[in-house]
Amino acid sequence: MSEFDKAFTARSGLRREDFQTVLSGKQIDLFLLNNKNGMEMCVTNFGGIVASLVVPDKEGKDTDIVLGHSTIEGYFNSPEKYLGAAIGRYGNRIKRGEFMLDGVAYKIPSDNPACSLHGGKVGYNQVVWDASQKDAQTLELNYVSVDGEEGFPGTLTVKMVYCLTDNDEFLITYQAVTDKATVLNLTHHSFFNLNGEGGLPVTNHEVTIQADFFTPCDDQSVPTGEILSVSGTPMDFRQPHIVGERIDDDFQQLFFGVGYDHNYVLKKNYPGELSFAAKAVSPETGIEMEVYTTEPGVQLYTGNWLNGFEGKKGHRYSKRTAICFETQHFPDSPNNAHFPTTVLRPGQEYTQTCIYKFKR
Repeated sequence: MSEFDKAFTARSGLRREDFQTVLSGKQIDLFLLNNKNGMEMCVTNFGGIVASLVVPDKEGKDTDIVLGHSTIEGYFNSPEKYLGAAIGRYGNRIKRGEFMLDGVAYKIPSDNPACSLHGGKVGYNQVVWDASQKDAQTLELNYVSVDGEEGFPGTLTVKMVYCLTDNDEFLITYQAVTDKATVLNLTHHSFFNLNGEGGLPVTNHEVTIQADFFTPCDDQSVPTGEILSVSGTPMDFRQPHIVGERIDDDFQQLFFGVGYDHNYVLKKNYPGELSFAAKAVSPETGIEMEVYTTEPGVQLYTGNWLNGFEGKKGHRYSKRTAICFETQHFPDSPNNAHFPTTVLRPGQEYTQTCIYKFKR
């Protein structure tokens, strides 16, 4: 038995035994990560879900800053199936769930007739990953997505590594290879609230995004294919703005998204550069989160569709009580040739790095 194969109760209150079960013949478990500075994270290999992330606030108080559930049954039955999860094979939207690749038409099933969202009906957020805890700070997750799963071509072999570094970073690295040409857009979907999960709405967060442009959507949240300037609009976060300052402005994109739910085109010196993408700060706790990514885009989502369901500690998660920064390629890239390509071919290796760095 390794040192990690023991019962625990995390400082967030999560218990390992409340997550241990079997699904489709595979063991689900809960893993505890810690760094030397008092950060703590609990991850389940069901969906690669980050179930809790504890960081000290400005007074040194433990603060769990991600929305989630206290048991695996909570995730099985959650109204928000992307809560804290790994997203794939294609994060965000594909128009009508249809795309052409090398002259072949593919169809991705979806509950939404306007698009497929986050990989189809059963994305990577709902599968059991193979997990191996390497040390107190590092968890490796592996998944083999077979040819034709959710309509996508090619058998894809994916490795994700979650690490809590001693620089107070939640570091995610991705690698993937395929045996047939496919499209791929992996991301992470923690629902953050730097006030503390279950706390005040995130409309009090101050946000900065390193982007001059964004990709607007239609009334079904599907990209139009345009790339528009943020200048002179409430989409402009090049200088810090409070989320609630302009979220209800009379602006069509905010009306379509019921708030912010948009992909930003990040400023890069070259493709694949690991660079600053965004920052959020809570005035309540003093917790700051910086986002760094090698991806060309980041989706800002302000929890506009949270409906008040019950999460950890009986907390109710209502509209705009979370903020998401999903590092990604652009939504609907397979149908927009002028967007950065998401095609992965045999012999190529997909890599991505995402960092959520915390300060107080």
